[in-house]
Amino acid sequence: MQFEVWASQADRVALRCDGVTRALQRDPERAGWWSGEAEAEDGTRYGFALDDGPVRPDPRSRRQPEGPDGLSAVVDQGRYAWRVPWSGRPLPGAVLYELHVGTYTPEGTLDAAAERLTHLAELGITHVELMPLCPFPGRYGWGYDGVSPWAVHEPYGGPEALKRFVDRAHELGLGVVLDVVHNHLGPSGNYLPEFGPYFTERHHTPWGAAVNLDAPGSDEVRAYLLGSALAWLRDYRIDGLRLDAVHALADTRAYHFLEELSAAVEALAAETGRSLFLIAESDLNDPRLITPRREGGLGLHAQWNDDFHHALHTALTGESQGYYDDFARDPFAALTKILTGGFFHDGTYSGFRGRRHGRPLDRARVPAHRLLGYSQTHDQVGNRAQGDRLSASLSPGLLACAAALTLTAPFTPMLFMGEEWAAGTPWQYFTDHTDPELAEAVRRGRRREFAAHGWAEADVPDPQDPATRGRSCLDWSEPEREPHARVLAWYRELIALRHAQPDLTDPDLGDIKVAHDDGARWLAFRRGDVRVAVNLGKEPAAIPLGPRPARVLAAWEPVEVPGADGLLHVPGESCVVLLQE
Repeated sequence: MQFEVWASQADRVALRCDGVTRALQRDPERAGWWSGEAEAEDGTRYGFALDDGPVRPDPRSRRQPEGPDGLSAVVDQGRYAWRVPWSGRPLPGAVLYELHVGTYTPEGTLDAAAERLTHLAELGITHVELMPLCPFPGRYGWGYDGVSPWAVHEPYGGPEALKRFVDRAHELGLGVVLDVVHNHLGPSGNYLPEFGPYFTERHHTPWGAAVNLDAPGSDEVRAYLLGSALAWLRDYRIDGLRLDAVHALADTRAYHFLEELSAAVEALAAETGRSLFLIAESDLNDPRLITPRREGGLGLHAQWNDDFHHALHTALTGESQGYYDDFARDPFAALTKILTGGFFHDGTYSGFRGRRHGRPLDRARVPAHRLLGYSQTHDQVGNRAQGDRLSASLSPGLLACAAALTLTAPFTPMLFMGEEWAAGTPWQYFTDHTDPELAEAVRRGRRREFAAHGWAEADVPDPQDPATRGRSCLDWSEPEREPHARVLAWYRELIALRHAQPDLTDPDLGDIKVAHDDGARWLAFRRGDVRVAVNLGKEPAAIPLGPRPARVLAAWEPVEVPGADGLLHVPGESCVVLLQE
């Protein structure tokens, strides 16, 4: 078998394979590359020693059986026999579901998660979005401190388990999206700097030196990240990638890394005949990110829209701390602007940032499905001091209103696991660092962060305590009892409506009309012939819809269609979807 590695800073490179050490030779055709042959098969352990140093895992390792610090293992991608023919499922019309493998089930494995996919198919979900799967220290964690970005975390089941998961999802008609992290690697088990200039001091990010996308040596670093991304799509039949925090990808080149990635994914889609797409997490509010390359954009297919979340969250909860302050000043007006224009911050002043932020979105050029809308995500729940969901503080009626706004809005909706039944379990920040000093630093940092906001240390869960992860696992007995069962039925009804009513997937933001009364706390909007009304106030609201005949498609509490006066009477903390004919 041929082994190769890019180690541009080494004078000597040796391969340690199955207990035998062999010197590798420089590749005369590729600067910095070393190669050689050795007997190996699926599962064979190996690693590389640079300049007679310790053996390190392969930067392109496909499997780390003993974790990030152990030897790599050969993976024969051809061993798995795919059962389900699959040409992909495109993003327009999708309903996504964000899932963390380690807490979706108590077992915390891909195989256990696969056994629960029927629930999502019956719910009406179209795509499962998996949080990061790359190896990280210990058994359980969020996955954003991963290393070895070509490999699958072994405690989740490793490469074969991911293929079984994807196969099962496709069997049920579900696409699979994978969250990948290109903007940094975790602090533990990251040996890339020993191999080459994977990072640069030219730019800095919240995690330290930036990934090297534009400094000397960056050609190989970009190829490394592109290869990893394409490997998930090709070898595991993943349908799309969610790109973490792309605003932290510092790249001053004329040909931006994201544009290069978009072109590479488009080429792979053409080669395989499958629908493939890229979704960004971005803090920039820059529509050029999701504008096609032929029109001068970077060519990504969609992005998370935190503006929708923030406006909805402040309207529901009244919270105004931190970045919520910009939206909490008039949350119903903020929601109105977002529902009709995509972004709230589109060049407007942000008090939180102390400057103008964002850029206007051209509604004639950008279809609404390119923005993802959500009421909860792993970030917005897990980065709270106690990881409390909306269900911890809101009534079932307000949760129903949040669902109605998310699932009937013009954006591609995304749910966070357990949201669909108002899960009573929190989703807290947890780690399993094996380095005692790092574990203590994370513990102290978490408590210090929230102490600044008035939290007592004892009230901030210890990330390293196994009980923190345990509390965060979904309780699968909840959907069978109230009030969870009623909330779940409501989500199913709304998702079915979204699939059945073409007006609810119309991508034209310019066709949406919104009215609201912030004093009475109601908001209503029109999408074609569909009318959606939510009353977040405790008292009944009379909402003017006009005299056209209507019928109720879905209602949280019983309502009568408007009479001759055109007024729709909605009970407090309730919502309704109607069809005007």
